[in-house]
Amino acid sequence: MKQVTTLFFALIIIYVSDAQNVGIGTTTPAASAILDATSTTQGFLPPRLTIAQRNAIANAAIGLVIFCTECDELEVYNGTIWKSMSGTAACISPSLPSVTICNQIWMQKNLDVSTYRNGDNIPQETDPTAWASLTTGAWCWYNNDSATYASTYGKLYNWYAVNDSRGLAPLGWHVPSDSEWLTLGACLGGDSIAGGKMKEAGTVHWLSPNTGADNSSGFTDLPGGYISDGAVMYGLDFLSLFWSSTETSTDIALYIYFNNNSSNLYTNNLNKKHGFSVRCLRD
Repeated sequence: MKQVTTLFFALIIIYVSDAQNVGIGTTTPAASAILDATSTTQGFLPPRLTIAQRNAIANAAIGLVIFCTECDELEVYNGTIWKSMSGTAACISPSLPSVTICNQIWMQKNLDVSTYRNGDNIPQETDPTAWASLTTGAWCWYNNDSATYASTYGKLYNWYAVNDSRGLAPLGWHVPSDSEWLTLGACLGGDSIAGGKMKEAGTVHWLSPNTGADNSSGFTDLPGGYISDGAVMYGLDFLSLFWSSTETSTDIALYIYFNNNSSNLYTNNLNKKHGFSVRCLRD
C-alpha cells in the first residue's frame, strides 16, 4: 500500500513505498536506498556537534555520521574511532585556520604547540649554551619574548622536534617534505614568484620593500626570523624560514625561506640545531 503524508507544519512530502524505502521530495525513491532525499535547492543536514559532544556519545553505532563544528568536517564512527570522510582520523582539537592552495591545504599560521601529538611536553629552551648543544627536540620564542612575538609568529623549533616520532604536527597534519614545498612553489607559478604570492602584503610586519608581496595565495607568510645553531636570534622583520621534514645527512636538513628583498621561494639546508618556524600541511 502506498502512502503520501503532508506534514501540516511544512511542505514536505514523505513517500513510503511497498518495499518500505522512504522518499523525501520524491515519489520514486531509489530501490537500493532505505531513505532517498531528493532536492535541487536543499541539502542533507546531519547533527552538528562540538568535539566534546561527539566524544560524549555513548555506544556510538558503526556508521554514525555527524558534522563536527570545531573540526569543520563530516565524520563517521567506524566502531573504534571517529574518522573524517577523507579517511584520516578525526581531529581532537579545534580546527586551525587553513587555506587551500591548488590541491594542498596549508595552515595559515605558524605552529605554536608546546606538546607532541601524544601529549608529551616539548622542552622550552631559553639558555643559548644549552640550545647550541641540543640533539633532541626543543622550542623557543624569538628573543625569548612571548608577549611581543608569540601571537604573531608562533614558536621556533629545532629540527629534532620536527623529526620526533611522537609527532610535532597536530593530528591530521604533518610537517611538509621538501618536495611538497616545491610542489607549492610550482603551483604558484615557479619559485621566482611564489614567494611574493605567499608573503603578507605591505610593511606592517615586513621591512620595505617587501618585493612582490601580494599574498594572493592566502598563505600569509610573516617574517618571524630564526635562532642559529649558536643560539643567536636574527632576521625578524625581513626573513621567514620554515623547516621541511627532509634531511640530507645526520646533521643537516632542508628548509624553505623568504626575504623582504625578493619574490622568490628559496630552498637551502642547514644544521638541525637551528630554530625555524613550522607550517603544517593537511594529511
